[in-house]
Amino acid sequence: MAFVQGVSFAHLFVQGDDGPLVAHVPVVVTGEGHLRFHLALSNPVAKQIEGRVALASIAGAEAYISPDWYGADDQVPTWNYVTAEITGPVTRLSDTDLAAQIDDLSAEHENRLLPKKPWTSGKMSPGLFDGLLKSILGFELKAESVVGTRKLGQNKPAEQIAGAVAGLRAAGNPAVADLMAGRVE
Repeated sequence: MAFVQGVSFAHLFVQGDDGPLVAHVPVVVTGEGHLRFHLALSNPVAKQIEGRVALASIAGAEAYISPDWYGADDQVPTWNYVTAEITGPVTRLSDTDLAAQIDDLSAEHENRLLPKKPWTSGKMSPGLFDGLLKSILGFELKAESVVGTRKLGQNKPAEQIAGAVAGLRAAGNPAVADLMAGRVE
């Protein structure tokens, strides 16, 4: 779940009354490995997700891989990526847990901005934070299934992966290059 916590953003899918629905949400990973998130009251997903099973898809670094980078004949283009998919039932958070989810989310991301003095809900005018909470609903996806995928070179030999790493660095995509290099080194 460290990967999910590091990305902290999910594409959340649920089967609605009239077909599939998707929402794009920042998430907080709980100590139990569940996901907490919030949605605007006006979001169609917020109106239909409670009590249903949802799928959260978290995408990390990704990049197109040119077959030329492998330095071998008869290769095809591909895409390398890192993802996680978490599936489980969704329950609604209490107002207290919703406020905590917002505080936890902002604390996690404000910490990434240090040495900037962190923003907290306590910096807001009295009553304003509580008023804004009335326009959103909080939820928890209880993770019953977690599937991670790391497609970073498949079954390529080290020298071909090294060629792709060099190509990615030259193309300005160090994130995937670093992930792939970790498989070789």
